[in-house]
Amino acid sequence: MRELTKTINPIAARASTPSHWWVHGLMVVTTFFVASSFPVGKLIADSLPADVMMLIRFLMAAGLFAPFIFFKHGIQLPELKKLLRYALLSIPLVTFFWCMFEALKYTSAINTGALFTTVPAMTAIFALIVNGERSSTRKIIGLFLGTLGAAWIVFKGNMAAALTLDLNRGDWIFLLGAISLSLYNPLVKRVHSGEPTEVMTFWVILFGALWLLSLSFPHLDTISWQNVSFETYGGLLYLALFTTLMSFFLLQFGTVKIGPTKVAAYGFLNPVFVLALTLILGMSEFNRSIFAGITLVILAMLFIQTEKTT
Repeated sequence: MRELTKTINPIAARASTPSHWWVHGLMVVTTFFVASSFPVGKLIADSLPADVMMLIRFLMAAGLFAPFIFFKHGIQLPELKKLLRYALLSIPLVTFFWCMFEALKYTSAINTGALFTTVPAMTAIFALIVNGERSSTRKIIGLFLGTLGAAWIVFKGNMAAALTLDLNRGDWIFLLGAISLSLYNPLVKRVHSGEPTEVMTFWVILFGALWLLSLSFPHLDTISWQNVSFETYGGLLYLALFTTLMSFFLLQFGTVKIGPTKVAAYGFLNPVFVLALTLILGMSEFNRSIFAGITLVILAMLFIQTEKTT
């Protein structure tokens, strides 16, 4: 696993084609972390404004990551060109997480988890635009199946509602965030210039915190911090450590190793993990009408991941 902290050379990685089964395993773990953010986010979404909550989350993640970065790589400021790239990369992430927490005030964790499965198809479109990465027929079929499955889950098998796009306010907000996140993975592959993945992760998170500080600063003094519950801070700490810090690092690592479309395709597992977690936490009841949708998204993920790389 030492390779996780090495400088990644995507050209060399493509030249040799070793087995990346362990990278795929890491992506499943990462998907679980990402999925857990929906029920956890739902539990604390009403505690603070979305931008303030995300500011605390990003600051926690940057603070937890900083000692490791400074110990391993020293205290040094990247060149201006790289700083601008990191600032650019942070924008779609900030947009996504703000939309996610704002959306969870109006919609369910299961709906957001299902809508998250639209990210792979949109990522494939952005990968073509940004990197010229063309999807094979197999990938296109898999993406179609996954998107169909996501729609089935969100609309609970009601195709009439699906055809009229009968989404609630929270669903539309989250869909905007999903579009933004779809741009992130292709951008990672485009701007990565050989630096260690953890360095890029740290600066992206730090710039994300700076963007959020500028958004939330005008009303920080209006918040009654003493009334914020311990559970809210605990939830934010979990989100900062597992669904921000570790997930960002692993997603960027996986993107360079197996490509943005395959990484994003693991998002098809989101509604499965979200459903399991919400059932365990007593936040939802199993609806048989969504079983067909769950089956479709799992098949879509397997369809894409089993494609042989040429």
